[in-house]
This record gives sequence, structure tokens and C-alpha cells, in this order.
Amino acid sequence: MEARMTYRQVLRELAFDTHGVVTVKDAEEAGVPGSAVRQLTQRGALERLGQGVYRMTEVPRGPLDEFAEAVALVGDEAVLADEAVLAAHDLAQVNLRRIKVAVAVPSRVRQELPSTVQVVRRRVPESDRDAIDGIPAMSLSAALIASIGRIMNDRLLAAAEQAKSRGLISPDEARRVVDAIHQTNTRSSSR
Repeated sequence: MEARMTYRQVLRELAFDTHGVVTVKDAEEAGVPGSAVRQLTQRGALERLGQGVYRMTEVPRGPLDEFAEAVALVGDEAVLADEAVLAAHDLAQVNLRRIKVAVAVPSRVRQELPSTVQVVRRRVPESDRDAIDGIPAMSLSAALIASIGRIMNDRLLAAAEQAKSRGLISPDEARRVVDAIHQTNTRSSSR
């Protein structure tokens, strides 16, 4: 006979797959009621990050945690965007001041966002979506193109090459990024 897992164990298992982040929605889908989430927060097993978003304190912190937290705080349909995608992949020597998260429907954005999260109101088509270790994100090639004009072209070109060599983007995607950078250079020099 198999022993039944406690709510705390269920959330811990969930949190190891989500960079420590637990939402009330995900907890309820895993069979843990919202009241148990609140009790575990009072006991110190969870730390409240924002409305309906918690961090399991027993899960060691990792390099992608802040990105997972930002996307969860913005809410459903949110994706990591632009330079934040490059930073999550450790490309283009990006030093983020704020983590950009794109969402199409502004009314769904939770009100309590830390100053480190910047919401970009933009619909990201399904074809430009991907995930970084389970974190919803723009595809790397879309993020590289979206970062043109905000990150130096030399860094973007190097990032595209590095991403291609690491197998993060295909040679065709790398070529599209390089072409987009060169087109932007051509347009700006002809003005």
C-alpha cells in the first residue's frame, strides 16, 4: 500500500519542476486546496511573492528562478520577452535592470509587481513562443530580433552565432537574425 503524499510534499515536487514557483492555480490542479497553500505560507514552507504566486522555501535557488517568478507574477499567457530571453540563455552580455514579460491582455496582469518586472503589452504569436527550462518565453530568434536597436549589433551578431553553435537556434534562424540586423543597419544608414 502506497503512502499518500502530504500537501507540502505535493507542492515541493511541483516546485522542483517550476524553479521553486507555486501558483494557487497549479496547486489546486495538483489537488492542493488554496486554504492549504495559505497554511503552508503561515508555517514558512511557502513565501508569498504576489497575488496567487508563492515560492517554496525548501527548493534551492537557481539561475532561472527570477525569470520564472516574473512570468508567474504577470500571469496566464505571459512570456519572457526580448532581452530577458537573452539573459536567461546567458547571451549578448545583457545586464538587465528589469525582466521584460510580454502579455497581450493588460487587464489580466496582477497588480502587485516588483520594480524588477516590466510588462510589455504585446501579443506574441504561437510561432514565436518557446520555453526555457519550462518557463514560457519568446523564441530565442524572435527575442534576438526584438532586441535590435536596444542591444549593440555586434553583441546580437555574436549572440546569434553562439546560439547557433550551442544548438539553441537553427542555422536558418541564425541567418534570419543576421539578415534582420543588417536590414536595420541599411535602413538607418540610408536616412
